[in-house]
Amino acid sequence: MESGRPVVLITGCSQGGIGHALASEFSKKGCQVVATSRSRSSMTDLEQDSRFFVKELDIQSEQNVNKVVLEVIDKFGRIDVLVNNAGVQCVGPLAEIPFAAMENTFNTNVYGTMRMIQAVVPHMVSKKKGKIVNVGSVTVMAPGPWAGVYTATKAAIHALTDTFRLELRPFGIDVINVVPGAVRTNIANTAVASINKMPELKLYKPYEEAIRERAYLSQRIKPTPAETFAKDTVAAVLKKNPPAWFSSGRNSTLMAIMYHMPLWLKDIQNQAFMKKK
Repeated sequence: MESGRPVVLITGCSQGGIGHALASEFSKKGCQVVATSRSRSSMTDLEQDSRFFVKELDIQSEQNVNKVVLEVIDKFGRIDVLVNNAGVQCVGPLAEIPFAAMENTFNTNVYGTMRMIQAVVPHMVSKKKGKIVNVGSVTVMAPGPWAGVYTATKAAIHALTDTFRLELRPFGIDVINVVPGAVRTNIANTAVASINKMPELKLYKPYEEAIRERAYLSQRIKPTPAETFAKDTVAAVLKKNPPAWFSSGRNSTLMAIMYHMPLWLKDIQNQAFMKKK
């Protein structure tokens, strides 16, 4: 491989998502991008582009994670940047969401991220350098109804990222928490798909319309184009001294302000999502 060309491994690169936009932007900046997803068919356009090395990756499988990481290191000699972007939605009232759905969300969003980091860190430590980027969410700043499981997984990511940043600093590894606001992606489709898999609501049947409306929230408030978000994010990550926290996208500043509001005021703001039929 070309000397000095950063190797970037990104999870969750399905077309129409943030990971796909990040892959394109890192490539434009001269990086060798390893684009991964659970299904190669979701990355057909990247696979047809010789600039990308495309791999199928199931982050719920420790064996598969270790296999892919070793293959990338064997092919390119190193992994300079790991971007943990892969995630799944889980929309619904906490009192009625099946445990299987909750476990799947945590297994992907939290444990999948941990599997990737634990697989890559020994290599980065041996090189005494590297960057790990974890994609969180502004929903952590002001949690609302109907997205509690997803928000909880992202809150875990925020906490783990802060700890990793401290623990990996002695080894020359930078850890960056990227916190997207509303970004134009296909996330609403995946959120609705998660709702459709749920059993019929009982206690919260009167709130069904509001719950479905929550799935489309980020895509109905003039979201930032994924390409714009990716451009800003990649510029921040590739800095010699990248920021520990980087937030961008529609309403990211507003959510940061809400974080410092008293709880009673946050509750008032969230009442809009508690409408019955």
